[in-house]
Amino acid sequence: MYEVRVESHFSAAHALREYEGDCERLHGHNWKVEVRLASETLNAQGLAVDFREARALLGEVLGGLDHRLLNELEPFREENPSTERLAKHIFEELSARLPRGVRLTEVTAWETPGSAASYRL
Repeated sequence: MYEVRVESHFSAAHALREYEGDCERLHGHNWKVEVRLASETLNAQGLAVDFREARALLGEVLGGLDHRLLNELEPFREENPSTERLAKHIFEELSARLPRGVRLTEVTAWETPGSAASYRL
């Protein structure tokens, strides 16, 4: 099995409902997102997936989150836009865009350099 990793960044704001602490108030993060893609085969160029293509697909997903208030977006109107749920949302959106033969194995989202959450199947 081959694994490819790419990362990107986006900025957005959120507020955690019913959270007792600072995170209940509106605040923002500069998120870092790393994704891991797997393939059992390589293409004619010897690649599992082109890094440029993987970053472009991730960019499409993050573009819908960048400089937005996450609480106002459909997946987070009823549920808190926690970093855990954000990682799952990115996983689901990116999985739907991947080329045949490539599968997403993990999404990790860092809300700060020392705090991250991952989602994987």
